Amino acid sequence: MTSRKPDEQLARNSRLRLVRPRPLATARRAVTTRRTRSAPRPPEGTPPPAELARQAREVLADAVRIARWAAVERDPGTTPLAATARERAAAALDLTPLQVRAGWDRARLAGLVELHGGTARPGWRLRAWDRDDMAVLRGWVALFDAWSLAHPAPDDVAPTAVAEVVEAVPQLLSLLQLSAGPVLVPVLLDLLEQRVEELREERCEVPYGPQAQPLPMTADGPAGDRADRPGDGRAPAGDPAAPAASGPATVSPLLDWALDGLAAVGALTLDRGRSATLTPLGNWAVWVKLEQICVAAQSPAGNIEQSAEDMLRGCARLTPGPARAEYRAWLAARIVSSAVAELLGVARGEDALLRGLAFEALRVVGAPAEAEVRAVADEPSLRPYALLWLAEYEGADPEDVHDVLSREEATWLWVDTAAAVADHGEPQLLLRHLDSAVQGTVPALLEEVRAGGHPRTVQVLVALAAAHPDPALAKAVRRAAFQVHTGGA
Repeated sequence: MTSRKPDEQLARNSRLRLVRPRPLATARRAVTTRRTRSAPRPPEGTPPPAELARQAREVLADAVRIARWAAVERDPGTTPLAATARERAAAALDLTPLQVRAGWDRARLAGLVELHGGTARPGWRLRAWDRDDMAVLRGWVALFDAWSLAHPAPDDVAPTAVAEVVEAVPQLLSLLQLSAGPVLVPVLLDLLEQRVEELREERCEVPYGPQAQPLPMTADGPAGDRADRPGDGRAPAGDPAAPAASGPATVSPLLDWALDGLAAVGALTLDRGRSATLTPLGNWAVWVKLEQICVAAQSPAGNIEQSAEDMLRGCARLTPGPARAEYRAWLAARIVSSAVAELLGVARGEDALLRGLAFEALRVVGAPAEAEVRAVADEPSLRPYALLWLAEYEGADPEDVHDVLSREEATWLWVDTAAAVADHGEPQLLLRHLDSAVQGTVPALLEEVRAGGHPRTVQVLVALAAAHPDPALAKAVRRAAFQVHTGGA
């Protein structure tokens, strides 16, 4: 068994190398380049979106309360929800400090709050929480995708065993969704054990020396997985010093952990530990992922009378030509200076899709917007967009315009665009967006994304891990998301 570190393995694995980088201009268009197809209907009995959103609001009620409290009451500039802030929040909201901490983690994972340096700010979903059912459902799905972060695994379980179970959970969810009713826990345990064995066979795990029982589920799986927990100090599989727990003996408590975690985020219910049943929310989310559809707002008519934000949302599903016509009509009905200011105001918001579309609309404005765009080039969240706009305005080749960005700026823009795709696009678009990164390998991309400080880093990595079909890459991306979430970037 090789002892290379996981990142070295990823770099050597040709399947996990990124293709030759495409121009970032192409990546920016990924959000609005969507296939036209009729949307499949959800399974019979699925509640309407309004009812699903109501249920999602109930699941995230404490997270919303904490996020709103933090937006108003917490001292600016302090470390997000430090011990003193948790105590204040607990007293104000009639919760325990542990409930506050759990709610805060959920708020972060659901995009209700975003971290900017050492300061937490309300996310765009929080502002849209009471009026936008789709924003609520997407926030809940983000939490659903990150259930293993919201409900950490026991400390005494090897990281590789945890990763195997997380990787196998989608198959359990598929069985629950297809069963359309309760499934006994022993049935889920049998399926989980089979799936874990399949994953090991796919990785060609072979035990060292004679084995009297199934391969132990320790941190010493293939390719030096001990790097998942630095300084772990466990002996290799087959070594006399290695733990001797059998596979099923380790899988069973991890199944309990997974079911508890999915129940905690509202995806399923447990009947005294004997059976599990998907909730309407969980059933809908699994169906959405199986069908790989995107629930997005349709383009409304009459964009010329809308605010800049509503106009951009209305144009989100239009192809570039009709979208530019809408931008021109909207601009023609307004004073240019005020229209530019309104578009830049939208670009400063938390919705990455609207940020990109705002600068597409500013391209239609042209010269009258130059001074304002130059003025915002010093704002970190707008700088990559402003530099690209100025380069194109000054005549740079669209295929080479990304060269004006530094590596750090290009990486920040990659994460911002990925956030837009994750919020508004299909999983395939997120996978295709992976190819547009300037880094040559996945390990290099993950390292620079972790160091970039983008407030949506965790959500982007969780969404990418959930969408990617390659188990090794998905595992590495989940590990990176966990490191950022726990402050280990």
